Amino acid sequence: MGLASYITERRQHRDILVMAHVVCGYPSFHQNMQALEVMAAAGVDLVELQFPFSEPSADGPLFVKANEESLKSGTTIDQCFDFMRAASERFSFKVMMMGYYNTVFKMGEAKFVARLADAGGVAFILPDLPLEESTDLHRLAAVAGVEPIILMTPTSSDARLAVLGAASRGMVYVVARKGVTGSQTAMGDDVLALVGRCRQYTRVPMGVGFGIASRADLDALRGSADVAIVGTAALKVWQAEGAEGLRGFFNALMA
Repeated sequence: MGLASYITERRQHRDILVMAHVVCGYPSFHQNMQALEVMAAAGVDLVELQFPFSEPSADGPLFVKANEESLKSGTTIDQCFDFMRAASERFSFKVMMMGYYNTVFKMGEAKFVARLADAGGVAFILPDLPLEESTDLHRLAAVAGVEPIILMTPTSSDARLAVLGAASRGMVYVVARKGVTGSQTAMGDDVLALVGRCRQYTRVPMGVGFGIASRADLDALRGSADVAIVGTAALKVWQAEGAEGLRGFFNALMA
């Protein structure tokens, strides 16, 4: 089942889905698996597995540090793919790769796509890869049944949104505000208007991220977005309170 079909099917029973995020190898793969167990028990629908990179340009300070610490501990790309395979075989939620194009470039696009599909990944997010430079990668991904997640942002013109929408498959990632991940975002009229603008240019499901931290944020997006993307808020809770705190966070978020 393709990503768009998976989201559409689950949306028949829930008014908004949740996508979560872990940085592979931070604090450890064992703790990553503990976090995924919590997410699965809470009913999370999708999870981004971030492959650590030394210059994560779209990430805020918390995730930058997590990437650095993961790399310092010796995390490798092979370990990330192995972990993705273990997660995709163990849990019912869908997993995708989030990372940066250097990882793909060093491996080679064809090999990357093949390994991603083999590990059970359904999609990838590469925020530093311009659409105009992604033609070959997207072609390879289509053959392998893997979806590229395209980002739409508040600074995109209508003409640019039309181009992005025409190329989108699986799901669009709507960036709720300018800047990097990590800061709180008010899920108000501006964000809803942005989602509405983006919907004019594509029929694939809409995920909204950057700053979602509470049940109130999810409530604000109901009826507008298909997926709420939660990253920094969950990592903060994990760092402060561990697995029990994370369980409480997701239970409250999705109650």
